[in-house]
Amino acid sequence: MRIPIALFRARLGWIFGARIVMIEHRGRVSGERRFVVVEVIQRPEPTLIRVPSGFGRRAQWYRNLEANGVAFLSLGTRFRVPAEVRLLDETESAERLADYAREYPRAWPKLRDAMAVATRTAEPVIPIVEFRLQR
Repeated sequence: MRIPIALFRARLGWIFGARIVMIEHRGRVSGERRFVVVEVIQRPEPTLIRVPSGFGRRAQWYRNLEANGVAFLSLGTRFRVPAEVRLLDETESAERLADYAREYPRAWPKLRDAMAVATRTAEPVIPIVEFRLQR
């Protein structure tokens, strides 16, 4: 699971297209740089990216963003772009996931099931994080 991070850090993120993004965030206790690669579920405009937290609110990267809001995104040919972070509330997250389900009816059951396994619940609450690229 660390291979995509190495590829993004080597500026080869373009091989993943626009569906995968690397998020660089800061540890909420250590302050150290941390990295996670996740799927993009929506990109309604070029500078706006939405991703789900598959492990819910307990995911370390989600908790780090919640604590300090520091994020840099690497996506396609863009590397380490500063991003403003917004954690969508439960209602907004559900609406964005419903949009995803309508747009990708074959992919949605797989994503939902994977997140149910990850969160160990039949009906997972999947928070969405919205990033606004700054440059």
